Amino acid sequence: MKTKWKCWRILLFGLLCMQAAQAQTYELLIKGAHVIDPVNNINQVMDVAVSKGTIAKVAAHITSPAEKTIDAKGLFLTPGFIDPHTHVFVGTQPDLFANGVNSVSPDDFTFRSGVTTVVDAGTSGWRSFPLFKSQVIDQSKTRILAFLNIAGNGMTGEKYEQELSDMNADSTAAAIRDNPDIVAGVKIGHYNGTDWAPFDRALQAAASAGKPLFVECHLPNYPLADQLARMRPGDMITHTFENIRERAPIVGADGKVQQIVWEAKKRGILFDLGHGGAGFWFGQASPAVKQGFYPNSFGTDLHRFSMNSGMKDMANVMSKFMALGIPFKEVITIATSNAARAIGHPELGNLKEGNPADLVLLGLRTGEFGFVDSAGNSITGKQKIEVEMTVRAGKIVWDLNGISAKKQQQH
Repeated sequence: MKTKWKCWRILLFGLLCMQAAQAQTYELLIKGAHVIDPVNNINQVMDVAVSKGTIAKVAAHITSPAEKTIDAKGLFLTPGFIDPHTHVFVGTQPDLFANGVNSVSPDDFTFRSGVTTVVDAGTSGWRSFPLFKSQVIDQSKTRILAFLNIAGNGMTGEKYEQELSDMNADSTAAAIRDNPDIVAGVKIGHYNGTDWAPFDRALQAAASAGKPLFVECHLPNYPLADQLARMRPGDMITHTFENIRERAPIVGADGKVQQIVWEAKKRGILFDLGHGGAGFWFGQASPAVKQGFYPNSFGTDLHRFSMNSGMKDMANVMSKFMALGIPFKEVITIATSNAARAIGHPELGNLKEGNPADLVLLGLRTGEFGFVDSAGNSITGKQKIEVEMTVRAGKIVWDLNGISAKKQQQH
């Protein structure tokens, strides 16, 4: 009798669980979008449900009720874009990036271009990071990570960025260990001297904290070959397609990607775009892409100058590379899962159940569109990404055409 009653209890419990699962109400349900999630090999029309700020379910047909349901037929749905090269330590100081007006407030510019995570590229150092965290990171809806500058005060002008005495590997590593989920690595850049101590100290700090090195190529007295030789697998170098006097270009005079660059890429060095206001040339990018050399990530180098020049925003950069010949699905991969792995956050950049619900709904416009580089040259493309909606941690933070809004009758 006891055994029979136990079996009935188990059966009753199972039925109640099934009813609870069927009765589950999601906070947000996006139906009928073409989902692209390279990590989970999804490239088809699916429904995506969101609950408590995370991905609750991805399936062909989700019938459970939701507090808000969005008809996304005709649109693409991808993980939120990740921008690993920005300057967002915005403040009141004129003509500076660290706590200055040359940086930009992230929420003002990220969501409208599908970006849900940014990494600040060395605007702060170990001395100034606490102010950056309290003033910007903790106040923003955008997820903000940081590469800490080996210069203790970060980007506070040329004088301070040359000061060897303030480049302390131990202090930098300690700041990273205090903030392991926020600090993505260590940055070296904007050093004009010939002493390799800044580079080596940055490497030391990164190695000590178990993080990558982020190399900004404004190091005029460091030969590119020597920089790449010092770097480790997983380290990142930015401004990949730049063509300026202070660094060797990746594409040589013969129109071919240099062998040292191919060898570095094969060894695991990651090449970030770093578009910026002066960091991108079609004369470098076009032949490189044709030879199969793609950037690992689409760092925009977002700041007050770049967004008003050829760069504009992440969606424009992605469209630009489609015009150069990189397929749409690969462009999505570069902007999501590639960047997530590079910054050590594999929970981002994909739609696995339980991961943060950072999503982008986008359309592909067709026509003739112009794209500009840093030298004032232009090309045309036939497709352009337009961000319809951005969801950050399960909340709608950008809705271009009001597809999530209540429909009002027009008279």
